[in-house]
Amino acid sequence: MYNRVLLKLSGEALMGGQSYGINPVTLSDYCEDIKQVVRKDVQVAIVIGGGNIYRGLQGAAKGMDRVQGDYMGMLATVINSMALQAELEKQGVKAKLLSGLFIDPIAETMSGRKAKEYLEDGYVVIISGGTGNPFFTTDTASALRAVEINADILLKGTRVDGVYTADPEKDPEAVKFKSVSFDEAYEKNLKIMDMTAFTLCKENNLPIMVFDMNTQGNLLKVISGEEIGTIVGSVSD
Repeated sequence: MYNRVLLKLSGEALMGGQSYGINPVTLSDYCEDIKQVVRKDVQVAIVIGGGNIYRGLQGAAKGMDRVQGDYMGMLATVINSMALQAELEKQGVKAKLLSGLFIDPIAETMSGRKAKEYLEDGYVVIISGGTGNPFFTTDTASALRAVEINADILLKGTRVDGVYTADPEKDPEAVKFKSVSFDEAYEKNLKIMDMTAFTLCKENNLPIMVFDMNTQGNLLKVISGEEIGTIVGSVSD
């Protein structure tokens, strides 16, 4: 279905059953799924959040300077990205780590051209450090990076298997969308991504697939075209 994708992962997902940090089993499972996709000759870029370590907004709510807190959150994404790179390489997958922050020698500075060259050379490209600026979420960073590398689709891996009319974890009567247009998602105030990220995707005609990443094998199913999540795009069914 796709030649080049950007996979957005939440930092919290790496906790597995823990209350903080990185669960080695969860990390290994994620990388195994990514490896299966790479073996299908799909170019994969990844942006991961840092909420399992630190969130800038949470710090700001407790009195932390917002700008300082956001930079701390960006550094948390670097830690998660380093863990992903290490585990992917352990499993025999070539991976390059880029960053929106200048943190040589840990990661190379992000540029769209460099990322695309690495993708074409068969590397998984992990893009850390958010946008490199405060006041932007990793959702926005993932949308920005997906546009920069000319991804075919932005895959948002979550713990929910798609987009619903309401939070399915709170409302048992919530109905799942098979597909939904950008305009409909906006009108219905569906919580898919923050508005900046959502607008970037809409303006660049970049579809978003929301799916359950916590079920092993789902990433490959999405890449293969199986209808297991919700696709957000220019038109809906």
